[in-house]
Amino acid sequence: MMFSLGRSNFNPDEPDSVIVACKRDDPKAQRALVKLYFGYVKSIALRYSSDKQDADDILNESFLKVFLNLHKYDEKQVFKGWLRTIVVNTAIDHYRKNNQLPNYENLDQVNLADLNEDAISSISAEEILALVRRLSPVYRMVFSLYVIDGYTHKEIAEKLGIREGTSKSNLQDARRRLQTMILKLNPNQYSAYELKTVRTDED
Repeated sequence: MMFSLGRSNFNPDEPDSVIVACKRDDPKAQRALVKLYFGYVKSIALRYSSDKQDADDILNESFLKVFLNLHKYDEKQVFKGWLRTIVVNTAIDHYRKNNQLPNYENLDQVNLADLNEDAISSISAEEILALVRRLSPVYRMVFSLYVIDGYTHKEIAEKLGIREGTSKSNLQDARRRLQTMILKLNPNQYSAYELKTVRTDED
């Protein structure tokens, strides 16, 4: 991408000033924009990826799209919201390019865990993110779109090229898988749950 070599004139600590300079193709402003939003973009990319390489690919493609489309950004919009849409759409494109066929898991034998607040609160945000990344690509995608980024099942179905009912089913299965993994991180809670399940089966 070609940049003009004009004189930089912006405040690197003020996003609005950086954005205006980026629209002039100021390379220093572009570096400042990446610095300002690197962590934010990386956190979104990680939610939709299975490993660091995937996350880095999504991050790099996202910033490229930002600079290519910044002239379309309306200052009346919240920039973070506009940026998030680009990152999420980039993650979806990455998913569709690398996962041509739906990835289904047989969860017929997985019980829906009855988690209490103690089991959930004992897990850090980093651990939860790690568990989400362990989901199969389609489960991770649907879970992140619906639970974290607030898309409806209808919107998810349109974005992923699947049926609305499939999106709902994948979300339910993703939650069941996550709940089981969370229980396994809490041995005491998991043992109590297993005992409860056995007793229920024996009744």
